[in-house]
Amino acid sequence: MNIAILSRGPKLYSTKRLREAALARGHRVRIFDTLKFGLYLRQGEPDVTYAGKPISHYDAIIPRIGTSVTFYGTAVVRQFEQMGTFCLNTADSILASRDKLSSMQALSRHDIGIAETAFVRNQKDILQAIQEMGGAPVVIKLLSGTQGVGVILAESNKVAEAIIETLSSVQQNVLVQKFVSESKGRDIRAFVVGDRVVGAMRRTAVGQEFRSNVHRGGKTELVKLDEAYERTAVRAAQILNLKVAGVDMLEGKDGPVIMEVNSSPGLEGIEGATGLDIAGEIIQFTEEQIKFGNFNIRERLSLTKGYTVTEFNVAPNAPIVGQTIESSGLRERDIVVLRLSRGGEQIANPRKEREILEGDSLLCYGSQIALSTFLPERLAKKKRRKLKKMPVESEAS
Repeated sequence: MNIAILSRGPKLYSTKRLREAALARGHRVRIFDTLKFGLYLRQGEPDVTYAGKPISHYDAIIPRIGTSVTFYGTAVVRQFEQMGTFCLNTADSILASRDKLSSMQALSRHDIGIAETAFVRNQKDILQAIQEMGGAPVVIKLLSGTQGVGVILAESNKVAEAIIETLSSVQQNVLVQKFVSESKGRDIRAFVVGDRVVGAMRRTAVGQEFRSNVHRGGKTELVKLDEAYERTAVRAAQILNLKVAGVDMLEGKDGPVIMEVNSSPGLEGIEGATGLDIAGEIIQFTEEQIKFGNFNIRERLSLTKGYTVTEFNVAPNAPIVGQTIESSGLRERDIVVLRLSRGGEQIANPRKEREILEGDSLLCYGSQIALSTFLPERLAKKKRRKLKKMPVESEAS
């Protein structure tokens, strides 16, 4: 198999380890500087050059796209996707994870633990956002920071306001996140490959530093995750459509709290803490997945006129409650059940004898006309939490 690694740092630990692991498994591998590609778009013929010259065919692309070259790097990955080359993480999934706001928005609609987050631009809304996060101390993050850069702990409301106002004045978008005090300067990095956690470590900040990133001097140790943390990490990667991801979680009093999901997680810290061959796991997964390609099922199934993919919750009075998938009559109405979700359980391609219960969520493909009968006329409004009242600021100015 011919494997291309997109990386601007051929001597970086992660890049070298991926190359070593690929060679050890008998593959041909080459490291490409992402910025040296040329992209050419012609009818039915997307193509690339490297340093102005044509390149050989590659079976798989492993992208290691740095934050500073996100736009061009994802354009290169997307070009390879259009050429039919398997990309370990797609351009869209990299972009979704790289933007902290976008990724938290995607995660927030699911029943998964995330850090409470606010995003405001109006100066008059800043104090309200801070109060909604429980008041100071709060964590302030630049949208595109990485390795702990652009992450600030504001100890008071006044300091938080001043930081946000200053950054906003120079056109820097920032998030305000609730400070999880019980985490005590620790977090967990779960390394997800495919649909499983292949390794995990606990990172602990050193001295007065609250950021536990390895690049900030944080100490690492092997940790065995319980089922809740593993399930949360895998689910987060799946929501963002990442095949390889580093999921950073705090140990909250009610369970895992997701802080970030990384599409190009470093290997040095996780391999050093666990002693595991994480690079080898990535190459093995690539071997297994390459035959399937980057297949967007929703896009492909929606191309047929009059058909679509949708998901709906089974209402209490629905006629299919208590029926099996076979006896429900769904198939006769030109509807195929692709997945049934019940609580935290995801049942793919459920068998015809599977009973449908009230509250189940069914992901279906079928006729728009038939599916529309199961969808509510209008979405019921979810009762919104009332905003907290603004306290009188007692701190000295």
